[in-house]
Amino acid sequence: MNVNIPQLADTLFERTANSSWVVVFKALITTHHLMMYGNERFIQYLASRNTLFNLNNYLDKSAMQGYDMSTFIRRYSRYLNEKALSYRLVAVDFTKMKRGIDGVMRTMNAEKLLKTLPIIQNQHDALLDFDANPNELTNGVINAAFMLLFKDSIRLFAAYNEGIINLLEKYFDMKKNQCKEGLDMYKKFLSRMTKLSEFLKVAEQVGIDHGDIPDLTQAPSSLLEALEQHLASLEGKKTKEVSAASRASALSCAVSTLANTGMSLSRMDEKEKQQALEEEQARLMPNLSSDLFDLQPVFVPAVQGTAATATSAGNYFKFCVTFVKNWFSVLLLAFKYLDDVLQPTVPPPSQRATSANQPSGKILANDLDSSLANLVGNLGFGGTPSKKSDMQWTQPAEKKLTGGTNWQAKTSTSTTWNPNPLPTLPHMVPAPVAYQVTTPQVPVYGMVPPQIGAAPLMAPQSVIYTQPGLRPTNPFAPVSGTQIQFM
Repeated sequence: MNVNIPQLADTLFERTANSSWVVVFKALITTHHLMMYGNERFIQYLASRNTLFNLNNYLDKSAMQGYDMSTFIRRYSRYLNEKALSYRLVAVDFTKMKRGIDGVMRTMNAEKLLKTLPIIQNQHDALLDFDANPNELTNGVINAAFMLLFKDSIRLFAAYNEGIINLLEKYFDMKKNQCKEGLDMYKKFLSRMTKLSEFLKVAEQVGIDHGDIPDLTQAPSSLLEALEQHLASLEGKKTKEVSAASRASALSCAVSTLANTGMSLSRMDEKEKQQALEEEQARLMPNLSSDLFDLQPVFVPAVQGTAATATSAGNYFKFCVTFVKNWFSVLLLAFKYLDDVLQPTVPPPSQRATSANQPSGKILANDLDSSLANLVGNLGFGGTPSKKSDMQWTQPAEKKLTGGTNWQAKTSTSTTWNPNPLPTLPHMVPAPVAYQVTTPQVPVYGMVPPQIGAAPLMAPQSVIYTQPGLRPTNPFAPVSGTQIQFM
């Protein structure tokens, strides 16, 4: 989705300037494949360019086969140019448009239909101009191009066929000029159906499955006579009169025949969709040899011998159960580790030595079922949980970093902070502790400096913080009730 489309297209165009017919042919095949199966932005970019492949005079003289393949390169490039031009004119790829009774070509109005059908005809003519016989499909490169052309021919003619059905249904209600254009398009359609039949015979001879080749059945000739007589009557010419019943019968028979042809044309699409779904399902289907199951020996060493029969549903279920049990073992070990880490008090060394020699009663390494039952009992599932003694948490007193309890720093003035004491939570923290802190007074604006040689105005006093054991994050933030005195 994030590929640079112009850079990609320019790279392919540069490859078509190569002197080797193999490189040029492969560049065209890659371009065609991206137009068919790639992101639509690719064909949109090709349609927006003023020029595409200019290979009308291409010729590879380096080898004898180059002369023959150069001819098909020139024809193939003309078809790709015409395919991009069609997208520029109608902003849709005829091979990908919605088909059926409510499809694009079946629901198109008469005016737009008469403009769209010639575009399909031109693209179809460029495709059939490839004109390769079985004796010329002698290598994998040209065979790949022919296969893409075969798929395009089926889908393109399917849209062409539905447009003709729509034309016939509207023909007897059209104006004289529209009927004239419509009759000419129908005659061209019949001739192109004959050419397509020859193209499909070549496809069958080179090994394409007979089930992928549609059955092309032309409408009865009585319909063509009815169309010609209707146009002659609009032009005022004297013709054999045709009853409305016979005309309706011919039209109904022709539409039914072409509809059956359309259903035959759609078989390849259905088969290709089914094949794509099967390939996608095979790619996404769980594979026991994937990276996930390659981790099996790490967690479940005991089931290594079942690798040969792991594809069965029963072994797969057993593996899942064993996998879950082992993960429970990991969780139990984690609980034990957390239980040891979060002990409220540290036992003396003598008790730790004694407990280290005794096996733990909570985790039974060799009995997973008993361990799971013990875990369920500890979590209180389905029974009365056992009473445990309350844990007492104590916090060590903060160490003083001064020179002693009577140590004081000599300062000229002091500041006394009297913050309101915070309420003490019961049974959570100890009683308030008084800390003596002495700090030198920093001169500020408005202070009277002491006289040199004179006695200090006040004896040095200590700053007392009255608060709980935990100090505030910012002791210098203003606190309600605090009074600051400058002497």
